[in-house]
Amino acid sequence: MSPAFSLREATEADVPTVLGFVRALAEYERLLHLCVATEADFCRRLFGPKRLARAVIAETRENPVGIALWYYTLSTFAGREKLFVEDVFVQPAQRGKGIGLALFRHMARVAAAEDCVGMEWRVLNWNQPAIDFYARIGARPVTDWTTQQLRGDALAALAA
Repeated sequence: MSPAFSLREATEADVPTVLGFVRALAEYERLLHLCVATEADFCRRLFGPKRLARAVIAETRENPVGIALWYYTLSTFAGREKLFVEDVFVQPAQRGKGIGLALFRHMARVAAAEDCVGMEWRVLNWNQPAIDFYARIGARPVTDWTTQQLRGDALAALAA
C-alpha cells in the first residue's frame, strides 16, 4: 500500500505553490497584512545564486497539501548551524493525517545529516493546537528569551 502523501523538495516550478502556502499561513496567523512577498522574492531566496532557504512540499496524488520552509542560523556557542523552521503549513482538511509530523521529521533528518546543533522555530502564543503538536514531538518552549523586532520607521531611524 502506498502512503497517502509524499514529500519532495520544492523546485522553481513550485514557487507559486510556495507563495500560496505562505499566504495561507499568514492568513491563518492573522498576519496577512504583513505578507508582501512575491514569486520573484521566493525565486531569488530559494533558487537564486545566493540561496537562503529551502522548502519541501507535501502532496497527495500530485496535489500539494502542505509545505515546510527553513533556513540556517549560526549557534556561535556551539560553532555549528541550527536549522530554523520559518514556515510549516498543512491545509486544514489534511491535518491529523501525519503530514505535519512527516514535514518535521524530514527537517530533523536534514538537520542531523548536516550536523546541525538543533532546530528552532517560533509559534504564536494563541496557537494551542500547534503548541500541543510541538510538545508531542518533544519540543520544549524557550522561556528565558524574548524575541525583539525592529521594522519600518524604527529600523530607518536607527539606520540613519
